[in-house]
Amino acid sequence: MTATTGATPPAHPERPGRSDGVCSEFTVFTRIKPGEADALRADLTALADATNSARVHAAVRQIGTLHDARHVIFDNDTRFMFASVFDGSWDTYIDDFAQTVVGERFDKVFSHSEGFPGVKDPGAKDWFVAHQEPAGVFVSAYPELTVQQIYKDQRVDEAFQEVLDTPEFRAALDNPANAQLVATPAFQKLLEEAAA
Repeated sequence: MTATTGATPPAHPERPGRSDGVCSEFTVFTRIKPGEADALRADLTALADATNSARVHAAVRQIGTLHDARHVIFDNDTRFMFASVFDGSWDTYIDDFAQTVVGERFDKVFSHSEGFPGVKDPGAKDWFVAHQEPAGVFVSAYPELTVQQIYKDQRVDEAFQEVLDTPEFRAALDNPANAQLVATPAFQKLLEEAAA
């Protein structure tokens, strides 16, 4: 492979964080504003509340790239950590959060961190980069599966399980005309996986 001459440099400097396949990690450490740890804790409790949880899960599904996220208050209520795993580019990940209810939550939670400009502020990405610390090691259990692929796999599995439960499927398995197909290793593997 030869280098391209006159190539346009990337619009943003390389972002910190490690990747494993399609998954990337994002970990931010901040200082909590003096006296605001209890307010941060209350906002995190509200974020985890079942009523808000449905809205947050809907927004996370809308974003479609977030595998998981966690918030931790530590060092005697003086520091805060946000860590997540996502698919795609770092810049798109931050942009997507700013456009959903999750962005509102980000603003509320990070407003207790020193110097946070707000998730929609043009300086927000620089602030996150300044507070981000890449993991020493990052390993994904499923490095080649995006969130969208996992959602699709779940939908296909649910549909297939419904088919397995029909009398028509049982009749097709028992039909001598299908014996050759049913006996193939691939079909047998499919049945074994469905039963597991």
